[in-house]
This record gives sequence, structure tokens and C-alpha cells, in this order.
Amino acid sequence: MDEKRFDTASESSRAEITLLLDFYGNALTERQRRTAELYFQEDLSLGEIGEMTGITRQGVRDGLKKAEKALFEWEDRLGIAQRFLRQRKALQEARQAAEQLPESNEKSVLLNRIDAAMDEA
Repeated sequence: MDEKRFDTASESSRAEITLLLDFYGNALTERQRRTAELYFQEDLSLGEIGEMTGITRQGVRDGLKKAEKALFEWEDRLGIAQRFLRQRKALQEARQAAEQLPESNEKSVLLNRIDAAMDEA
């Protein structure tokens, strides 16, 4: 597994972990999930989280590393987030192609269906 994934300072890593939390957050322990949400979604510092939870800064960091590892392991096994991203990209490409069609009722219906599918995803 790529150790760069666990660089909590990396913005791309933060975005990826936030996405994984949406898909697999409930598979974490309550403490891991809450700590990860506070850090990645609410952008609190390790110290702030430690004060809120009564855990040392190092304890918060260790918990985050364990949560990150678990999230990536779930994704490696199931691939749900990657499948979601591929489907979203395909819908965006379909929308771009549909926008190139001549104006018609069918074009409007197609764009509305694509938009609805994107909202559901």
C-alpha cells in the first residue's frame, strides 16, 4: 500500500479520505469515525480534537492513521468509491455530448435524465 496515502497534510489525500468517509465511515469505530470527521471534514487541528475528546494530540494522530488505513483497506477490497467516480465521470461526459445535440424536446429530456442520475449518484 502506498505510504503517501497516509500523509494527512496532502490536500489530495484529504479529499480522497473525505470521500472514503462518506462510503465507509460507518465501518469505523465510533471514535475513529468522529475523529476523522473532525479532522478531515470540519478541519480541526489535532490539538483541538484532543481537547474536545480528552485524547492526547499523539493519540488523535495515531487514531487518524488507523482510520485512514482502514478506509483505504475497505476501498481496496470493495472499490465502491472508484466505481462511483467512474460513473460520475461517465455521466459528465454524457452530459457534455448531449449538450452538443441540436435543440429539441428530446435533448431537454436527455439532459434532465442525466442531471437526475447525477443528483442520485
